[in-house]
Amino acid sequence: MKTLLYKTLFYLNFFIIEYLALTPRHIEIIESFWDKQNHFVAFLVLYLLLGMAYRDFSTAQKTVIMTFIAFQIEIVQYFIPGRYFSLLDIAADAIGVIAGIIVYRYLVPKFHLGN
Repeated sequence: MKTLLYKTLFYLNFFIIEYLALTPRHIEIIESFWDKQNHFVAFLVLYLLLGMAYRDFSTAQKTVIMTFIAFQIEIVQYFIPGRYFSLLDIAADAIGVIAGIIVYRYLVPKFHLGN
Protein backbone atom coordinates (compact mmCIF):
# COMPACT_ATOMS: atom_id res chain seq x y z
CA MET A 1 0.00 0.00 0.00
CA LYS A 2 2.83 2.41 0.86
CA THR A 3 4.44 1.69 -2.50
CA LEU A 4 1.31 2.85 -4.32
CA LEU A 5 1.29 6.04 -2.24
CA TYR A 6 4.97 6.72 -3.02
CA LYS A 7 4.43 6.03 -6.73
CA THR A 8 1.46 8.39 -6.77
CA LEU A 9 3.48 11.09 -5.00
CA PHE A 10 6.44 10.55 -7.34
CA TYR A 11 4.37 10.94 -10.50
CA LEU A 12 2.40 13.87 -9.07
CA ASN A 13 5.64 15.68 -8.25
CA PHE A 14 7.15 14.70 -11.60
CA PHE A 15 4.23 16.19 -13.53
CA ILE A 16 4.21 19.36 -11.39
CA ILE A 17 7.95 19.83 -12.02
CA GLU A 18 7.47 19.19 -15.75
CA TYR A 19 4.62 21.70 -15.92
CA LEU A 20 6.56 24.39 -14.05
CA ALA A 21 9.72 23.75 -16.05
CA LEU A 22 8.08 23.66 -19.47
CA THR A 23 5.57 26.50 -19.21
CA PRO A 24 6.66 29.38 -21.45
CA ARG A 25 7.87 32.47 -19.62
CA HIS A 26 7.28 35.90 -21.01
CA ILE A 27 9.27 37.74 -18.37
CA GLU A 28 12.99 38.32 -18.26
CA ILE A 29 14.73 35.41 -16.57
CA ILE A 30 17.40 36.32 -14.07
CA GLU A 31 19.82 33.63 -12.97
CA SER A 32 19.69 33.61 -9.23
CA PHE A 33 20.46 31.56 -6.19
CA TRP A 34 16.74 30.93 -5.72
CA ASP A 35 16.38 29.37 -9.16
CA LYS A 36 19.21 26.93 -8.47
CA GLN A 37 17.83 26.24 -4.99
CA ASN A 38 14.48 25.34 -6.58
CA HIS A 39 16.25 22.87 -8.89
CA PHE A 40 18.17 21.39 -5.96
CA VAL A 41 15.07 20.90 -3.79
CA ALA A 42 12.93 19.58 -6.66
CA PHE A 43 15.45 16.90 -7.60
CA LEU A 44 16.23 15.97 -3.99
CA VAL A 45 12.51 15.38 -3.29
CA LEU A 46 11.95 13.64 -6.63
CA TYR A 47 14.89 11.29 -5.97
CA LEU A 48 13.55 10.44 -2.49
CA LEU A 49 10.11 9.67 -3.88
CA LEU A 50 11.59 7.63 -6.73
CA GLY A 51 13.64 5.67 -4.23
CA MET A 52 10.66 4.91 -2.02
CA ALA A 53 8.38 4.12 -4.97
CA TYR A 54 10.86 1.80 -6.71
CA ARG A 55 12.94 0.22 -3.96
CA ASP A 56 14.06 -2.59 -6.27
CA PHE A 57 15.90 -0.11 -8.51
CA SER A 58 19.60 0.29 -7.83
CA THR A 59 21.12 3.66 -7.01
CA ALA A 60 22.65 3.64 -10.50
CA GLN A 61 19.26 3.01 -12.14
CA LYS A 62 17.62 5.80 -10.14
CA THR A 63 20.49 8.14 -10.98
CA VAL A 64 20.13 7.40 -14.71
CA ILE A 65 16.39 8.13 -14.52
CA MET A 66 17.00 11.42 -12.72
CA THR A 67 19.75 12.38 -15.18
CA PHE A 68 17.41 11.67 -18.07
CA ILE A 69 14.72 13.87 -16.49
CA ALA A 70 17.19 16.74 -15.95
CA PHE A 71 18.46 16.65 -19.55
CA GLN A 72 14.97 16.14 -20.98
CA ILE A 73 13.73 19.28 -19.23
CA GLU A 74 16.67 21.39 -20.40
CA ILE A 75 16.52 20.13 -23.99
CA VAL A 76 12.79 20.83 -24.26
CA GLN A 77 13.28 24.26 -22.63
CA TYR A 78 15.66 25.15 -25.45
CA PHE A 79 12.68 25.13 -27.84
CA ILE A 80 10.22 27.00 -25.58
CA PRO A 81 9.92 30.80 -25.87
CA GLY A 82 11.32 32.50 -22.80
CA ARG A 83 13.20 29.38 -21.72
CA TYR A 84 16.71 28.18 -22.44
CA PHE A 85 19.11 25.26 -21.96
CA SER A 86 21.25 25.72 -18.84
CA LEU A 87 24.15 23.57 -17.68
CA LEU A 88 23.93 25.36 -14.32
CA ASP A 89 20.39 24.04 -13.92
CA ILE A 90 21.63 20.52 -14.66
CA ALA A 91 24.41 20.99 -12.10
CA ALA A 92 21.87 22.10 -9.47
CA ASP A 93 19.72 19.08 -10.37
CA ALA A 94 22.74 16.78 -9.99
CA ILE A 95 23.62 18.20 -6.59
CA GLY A 96 19.99 17.64 -5.56
CA VAL A 97 20.22 14.01 -6.70
CA ILE A 98 23.47 13.49 -4.77
CA ALA A 99 21.85 14.97 -1.66
CA GLY A 100 18.84 12.74 -2.30
CA ILE A 101 21.05 9.65 -2.42
CA ILE A 102 22.65 10.59 0.90
CA VAL A 103 19.35 11.44 2.61
CA TYR A 104 17.68 8.32 1.20
CA ARG A 105 20.38 6.04 2.57
CA TYR A 106 19.94 7.60 6.02
CA LEU A 107 16.18 8.23 6.05
CA VAL A 108 14.75 4.96 4.76
CA PRO A 109 16.51 2.54 7.14
CA LYS A 110 16.12 4.81 10.18
CA PHE A 111 12.39 5.44 9.78
CA HIS A 112 11.50 2.15 8.03
CA LEU A 113 10.03 3.97 5.06
CA GLY A 114 9.18 2.25 1.83
CA ASN A 115 7.22 -0.96 1.31
